[in-house]
Amino acid sequence: MEKLFVFGLGYSAQVLTHRQLGKGWNVAGTSRDGVNGTMRFDRQHPLPDPTGQMAGTTHLLLSIPPDLAGDPVLACHGEVIASLPDLRWIGYLSTTGVYGDHGGGWVDECTPTAPINERSRWRAGAEQAWLEWGRRHALAVHVFRLAGIYGPGRSALNNLRQGKARRIVKPGHVFSRIHVDDLATVLQASMVRPNAGAIYNVCDDEAAPPQDVITHAAELLRQAPPPEITFAEADLSPMAASFYADNKRVRNNRIKDELGVVLKYQNYRLGLAALLAH
Repeated sequence: MEKLFVFGLGYSAQVLTHRQLGKGWNVAGTSRDGVNGTMRFDRQHPLPDPTGQMAGTTHLLLSIPPDLAGDPVLACHGEVIASLPDLRWIGYLSTTGVYGDHGGGWVDECTPTAPINERSRWRAGAEQAWLEWGRRHALAVHVFRLAGIYGPGRSALNNLRQGKARRIVKPGHVFSRIHVDDLATVLQASMVRPNAGAIYNVCDDEAAPPQDVITHAAELLRQAPPPEITFAEADLSPMAASFYADNKRVRNNRIKDELGVVLKYQNYRLGLAALLAH
């Protein structure tokens, strides 16, 4: 039996386990609080019996953000993970933020990382730490650089219904996105075709201005969109403002050419329409 162990069994990993993986899979994982059948894990609370709790793991998914001290999973359990006899695939979920700002230009997996905020610098460091660890232990580590994830319960449609949507305009600025179902498809395809050291951009085919997404979602809901406000007027928190600091379009050719992925939702219009229909 295949066993997937997930450090950070949250939204994306749950979609993978519920929609993509078939019968014959055993799934276990962690969360900060150890609720809903998960095991508690963070840097201050490592697994009490990692060898036993991860026994039989064939696939390992890492979905916990690093901190100033680096990746907590690698720090706490790297040696145990390296000793797992059945392990043949490791996936690390990173972010396209590691590319930094390209003024709206295109980036791909060969573009050097140039993160411009602290969180993205930590991500870039964690990527390299896991890739180097994989080479040292001859284990197939893969890095997935994720665009903005949306899906059931987490989309512009939900924000509009809850009165939380804002139509912030920063001229020329675009974001890349990925529907959570397509993200799960990419991960499953990589599990079938392990390629040690591979890096994949995970995004749809169309980077778009955020205000356009809100406008289209409002049209689908047949309601007036919120008024446009400029980025300068938005008074965003430092965290929210950091997402507007870099501007780029992300190429996704590798997930198609190497993994054979056919995106179900090639752009936000298809994704939002499907969410509304369901």
